[in-house]
Amino acid sequence: MKRGYRRKIVNSFLATMCLASIIALTGCSGFLASSGPNRKEVLEAPSASPAAAGIQLVEINRAVACKLLDGQKHGLFSELFPDPKEMDYVVGPGDYVEVSMWEAPPGTLFGSIAIENVGSTSSRGTVIPDQMVSSDGFITVPFVGRLRASGRTLHQIEAAIAKKLGGVAHQPQVLVRLSRNTSNVVTVVGEVSASVRVPLTPGKERLLDALAAAGGARQPVSKVMLQVTRGNNVHSMPLETIIRDPKQNIVLDRGDVITALHQPYSFTVLGAGGKNEEISFEAIGISLVQALGRAGGLQDSRADAKGVFIFRLEPADCLDWPTRPVMATPSGKVPVIYRADLKDPAVFFAAQEFPIKDKDLLYISNASAAELQKFLNIVFSVVYPTLNMINIIGL
Repeated sequence: MKRGYRRKIVNSFLATMCLASIIALTGCSGFLASSGPNRKEVLEAPSASPAAAGIQLVEINRAVACKLLDGQKHGLFSELFPDPKEMDYVVGPGDYVEVSMWEAPPGTLFGSIAIENVGSTSSRGTVIPDQMVSSDGFITVPFVGRLRASGRTLHQIEAAIAKKLGGVAHQPQVLVRLSRNTSNVVTVVGEVSASVRVPLTPGKERLLDALAAAGGARQPVSKVMLQVTRGNNVHSMPLETIIRDPKQNIVLDRGDVITALHQPYSFTVLGAGGKNEEISFEAIGISLVQALGRAGGLQDSRADAKGVFIFRLEPADCLDWPTRPVMATPSGKVPVIYRADLKDPAVFFAAQEFPIKDKDLLYISNASAAELQKFLNIVFSVVYPTLNMINIIGL
C-alpha cells in the first residue's frame, strides 16, 4: 500500500510537469531562448507596437521583384550620360597651340621662307611658336592681334585668323595645330594604379579607355564600382556590368571625373540559416536565391520556410506601399520587411530575380516545432534526473 502511494506521488509529479509544459508553451513562450522573433511576431509587429507603426510588410512575388529590378536599370550609364553633342576638339584656357600661316606669291608679309608647291609655284609662310591660351581665352597672332581661341574648334580659329589677314596678305592660308592638350581631359582617380588626367581626342575615348590609361583597377573587377561625375550628375555602376554590356562603356566628355571605388558589398544572415554571419558579395549584385545558398540554406530542424524575411531601408518612391501613412527616416528612407514564403513553389521563381542590396538583413525565423522541441528538452532535462533518483531510492 505504501509503494502504491509513492507511485501516485510520482504520477502526480509527472502530470504537474506536463501541465507546466502546456502552460509555458501557450502563454510563456518568451521564457525560451530564441535567435529572434518567430514568423507571427514579425508579421504582427507593425500593428502590435506603436514604435513599429508604418513599417511596410511586402510579400515577395514576381511583380515586386521585377519592379525592384526596373529601379536598378534606371541607373544605366547609357541612359544617364548621352554622347557629347560637340565631338570636335574645343580649345580651352591652358591649351598650347601652334599657328602656321602662308600667303601665295608675290606676297612677302610672312618673311622669306619658301615652301615649294606642285607646279613650280611657291608660297611664303611662317610658323608662330607654341603659345598658351590665356586664362581669359585669347592668343596673339601677328598682323591680327589678340584673338579669342577658347570655346572654338581648331577649324574655327583658322577661319577667324584667315579672315583677319584677308586685307593685308595675298591669299592667306592658316593651319592651327594643338600642341599640348590640357583642357579637354578627363580625370581618373580612386582604386587605380595611377591617378591621371587623360587627354581626349577626336577618336572619342570611352570609359574603359580612360581606366586602361590609369593602369586599370587595383581591386578585383567584381569588387569595383565606377563612378562618373559630369557636371552635377553623379552616378555609379559595377565595373563588371560595364565590361559585359558595351552600351555602358560611354563616350567621355571634357571635364568628366571617373572614380574607381572598392565596394565590399555584404548582407547579414541571422536566425535559422546554415550560418549566422556577414557575407560579402559582388558589386554586380546577387539574388535572394543566391543569398540563401551562400548562407547555407535553411536548417531543416529549425527553420520556418514561410518565415524568410529581408529587412531593408528603401527609397520612398521604390514601390507602391501597402500601408499608409508611410513612415520614413530622417534621410527619406522607408523601413521595409520583405517576406518570402518558400512553401509556395512560385516564390522560388520570384526569389531568383529579387535583388539583394548592400547592408540587407536576411532573417530566417524558427518554426513552432523548434520552439516546442527546445521546451521539451528543458522539461526532460528536469524529469529524467528526477525519475532516475526515484528509481534509485526505490519509490
